[in-house]
Amino acid sequence: MNWTTFFAMLARDAHVARRNLAALALQTTLQPLLFVFVFGKVMTTGRMIPASYQGLLAPGLMGMSMVLTGVQAVAMPLIGELLFTREIEDRLLAPMTDGWLAVEKLVAGVIQALVAGAAVALSARLILGAGVNLDLGRPVLLAAVVLLVAVFSAASGLVLGCSVGMTQIGLMFSMVLSPMIFFGCVYYPWSVLSNFPLLQKLVLLNPLVYASEGLRGTLAPQYPHIGTGVVIAALVAIDGLFIAIGLRQFHRKAVS
Repeated sequence: MNWTTFFAMLARDAHVARRNLAALALQTTLQPLLFVFVFGKVMTTGRMIPASYQGLLAPGLMGMSMVLTGVQAVAMPLIGELLFTREIEDRLLAPMTDGWLAVEKLVAGVIQALVAGAAVALSARLILGAGVNLDLGRPVLLAAVVLLVAVFSAASGLVLGCSVGMTQIGLMFSMVLSPMIFFGCVYYPWSVLSNFPLLQKLVLLNPLVYASEGLRGTLAPQYPHIGTGVVIAALVAIDGLFIAIGLRQFHRKAVS
């Protein structure tokens, strides 16, 4: 495999992301920051919800931003390149296999997801101040969870980008991403669903649950959360599954 070609393509994607930085930043961070401000600042200051909700909310919003960013960073360009510009055909002529081209897309998505997560965490700290109370005492564990979440976001973007047509983009957001967010334990811990036993079990099929709970367990362990060991095991399995499906789908699209 030609590593020079691999890094050249990665640098090209980085250049495109920098050119669209303002739009990308607004697209991926505006909604989480609005939630941080309204629920974390306005409603806690007005004493409509307890101030402790700030620390509970921030990790979930960080996970949501990472997942949405990774999905959009990989899926949207892929849909355009596969169906309209056919730019993917030029990339396939590069001296590396189509599998490594898909890996380059994954790496680019992972990097963007990591940047989005860091931006939301920093913004939450600036908006909410010390009240957000994020725990950075376990950096290795935090890094492992964050990396696994970023890989999941990029891998799911690869799967969707190779499976969804341009006319189905709206359906993807309304039927896939929206339910994933609302039932992904972003705004509440998984334990509060104990009053809905069937729903509590069903949401475990949602990968965003493990992203939200994993970040909550490492950044805000004082709140209820699924065990970090369970979260890491689940994310490793989910990442492996989505990468395998994504690589297979990309190969089928590339040779068709």
